[in-house]
Amino acid sequence: MTEDAFISIRKVDKHFGKVQAIDSVSIEIGHGEFFSLLGSSGCGKTTLLRMLAGFEAPTGGEIFIDGQPMSDVPPHMRPVNMVFQNYAIFPHLNVRDNIAYGLRKQRLSRNRRHDLVEEMLELIKLPGFGDRRANELSGGQRQRIALARALILRPKVLLLDEPLGALDKQLREQMQLELRALQRTVGITFVFVTHDQEEALTLSDRIAVMSQGRVLQLDTPSGLYETPHNREVASFIGTMNFFDAKVSGVNGARVEVEAAGLGRINAPARDRRYVEGESVQIAIRPEKLELTADAPLDSGISVQGSLENAAYLGERSHFFVKLDGLDQPVAVSAQNREGATIGTDATGPVWLNWSEASVVVLTSD
Repeated sequence: MTEDAFISIRKVDKHFGKVQAIDSVSIEIGHGEFFSLLGSSGCGKTTLLRMLAGFEAPTGGEIFIDGQPMSDVPPHMRPVNMVFQNYAIFPHLNVRDNIAYGLRKQRLSRNRRHDLVEEMLELIKLPGFGDRRANELSGGQRQRIALARALILRPKVLLLDEPLGALDKQLREQMQLELRALQRTVGITFVFVTHDQEEALTLSDRIAVMSQGRVLQLDTPSGLYETPHNREVASFIGTMNFFDAKVSGVNGARVEVEAAGLGRINAPARDRRYVEGESVQIAIRPEKLELTADAPLDSGISVQGSLENAAYLGERSHFFVKLDGLDQPVAVSAQNREGATIGTDATGPVWLNWSEASVVVLTSD
């Protein structure tokens, strides 16, 4: 366990009968970090969160919080609190009593409880809402009340199980920004579970992408997006074009590959050793590709294709380009700026252009 790890998950396994839900997961999370567990349904992210909370016991391994082992610590004695997707707001209580619910066992004066609740209402930007009933609140307001009820107990760690999942898209995006600002204000560690990759990228300091009970990659949002370690991560985080390829040469920090549809191109080696003749895949994000009607001056980083389809989506357009040697068209995403050389009504031959730095080489391991 490193000195700066506030939460340490060390080789944790979890079995439900013959099903292995968590497979030797090790993660370290820093104090005050906004950390997300990201993956599709059934990947193990919620099981891992429930083990942090103490609702599930690991089959093997150990979890430490603030340097203390948690194996023998029951949920109500752990320095954590949890916010669920359905908020669990008590309908028979007003907002003030909902927020103060966790304080009922603490020997606090009425004035002190009142002051703490008012501080929470200010923190979640709902001053004056104390006397409102649960049925008088919007979805976003209920989510804030649930956060306030969890934070009023001053936990060392706040666990969040898809707390924005019940909100509509516009409100969800607004609450993402508010949740991030709230975390920075209170300064405690947040561990957040989501299946929404955009949500994880927006909120997190670091993200663990999970699949089948394992961590595929643990990185910053930009690290996951720009340099995924394998195809599964690259596919899950955003949209990606893939090209089968073989290594044809290595030159220091660059690797040369022969890629289907693209021909012989160079890519950053990114501190990995390659073997000539090795089978790899090339990955390029749609927004990293540029579409032009004419061949660029530097033809070494471009290829000619045929525009098959296009879609106008307001701020950006999506284009689909057919290349010789590929069954699937290549996706290109472009901002709709004034003076764009190619519109969605264009047809015929086009050129795909890219920079060497935008190319990611993915290996089988």
